[in-house]
Amino acid sequence: MDAAAQRDLATAHALLENPGVAAQLANALGAPIESLITKRLPKVVTRSIDGVTRRALQVAMKSALLSLRGKTDAQQPASTTRHALAVAVSGGAGGFFGLPGLMVELPVTTTVMLRSIADIARAEGESLHDPETALACLEVLAHGGRSASDDGAESGYFAVRAAMAQQLSAAASYVAAHGFASKGAPALVSLVSRIAAKFSVNVGEKLAVQAVPLVGAVSGATLNTVFMRHFQAMARGHFIVRRLERRFGEEAVRRAYEALPPR
Repeated sequence: MDAAAQRDLATAHALLENPGVAAQLANALGAPIESLITKRLPKVVTRSIDGVTRRALQVAMKSALLSLRGKTDAQQPASTTRHALAVAVSGGAGGFFGLPGLMVELPVTTTVMLRSIADIARAEGESLHDPETALACLEVLAHGGRSASDDGAESGYFAVRAAMAQQLSAAASYVAAHGFASKGAPALVSLVSRIAAKFSVNVGEKLAVQAVPLVGAVSGATLNTVFMRHFQAMARGHFIVRRLERRFGEEAVRRAYEALPPR
């Protein structure tokens, strides 16, 4: 790898190994919030979040890619600020209503997030006409970072990728042959469920913070902006790595990545 590629990889490493969503939400609203994030939500709420998250991903995946498919200029920067503003507005509205508001807000927010992730992918040279790009965009939502419920075994960037590799491969093979016509295909259902299980943890952390008195609508916009900025950073790092893998090979990039000093 040349010097420019090494610099790009170091940038990706700094983005991908940053503190998780939970820590960033706590930092955004002050230390007292951190103790709330460590508390478990009631199981009935957690189950509701899981279901809402899974449905939101199914709806968002296709619409997000379709909305950007006409943009092919890899030299045009991604529109990260515009997308962050859009989720801030939905967060201000949804934050006031707690879990019922989440059911309305999350599909909208997730669609905007995936649209932003796809835009970042395009800017890093990915083809939005390639079904594998859609799966790579969806994969970004599994990179929420370390959380209170995490045992640490599956929180690193390449650890998360390795854990999902088999499901991503099966889904990519199915989509290459059949497209996204059947959302009920076992390969797609398995992948969406795996990603939703990780993403819903971060959604639950955000909901727990929004449940604090006087946070809700006042800071809903702030929380959504933090949420969006985190996954935009994950997307940029992820697609830098993929760009380098296309040029130098997956194994060479992984070895160089893992040789970088921990943050």
